[in-house]
Amino acid sequence: QVQLAESGGGLVQPGGSLRLSCAASGRIFSIHSMGWYRQAPGKQRELVALITSGGSTNYADSVKGRFTISRDNAKNTVYLEMNNLRPEDTAVYYCNMGFQFWGQGTQVTVSS
Repeated sequence: QVQLAESGGGLVQPGGSLRLSCAASGRIFSIHSMGWYRQAPGKQRELVALITSGGSTNYADSVKGRFTISRDNAKNTVYLEMNNLRPEDTAVYYCNMGFQFWGQGTQVTVSS
């Protein structure tokens, strides 16, 4: 049984930073692509960042240059470093494994 546990969300002022973590269990972590998605109220869930098993990364245009995805296969964990946060980054952020499995989500709110 796959379990993905996100953490690190919260309330931050515009221009601030947060680091999200997603700890995985139940599958061989290193062979899967891992992604961060987000869903704002009234909007569809969208891909924020993706990292393949080989370490290649891909980002939504809206977060390029501000967000960084990384993974630590020894810890079965994927991270999303978010800098220069904007109010439009406010959403529930979800971790995804292998385009199949989802975490429960963590709320990120950017507001002054």
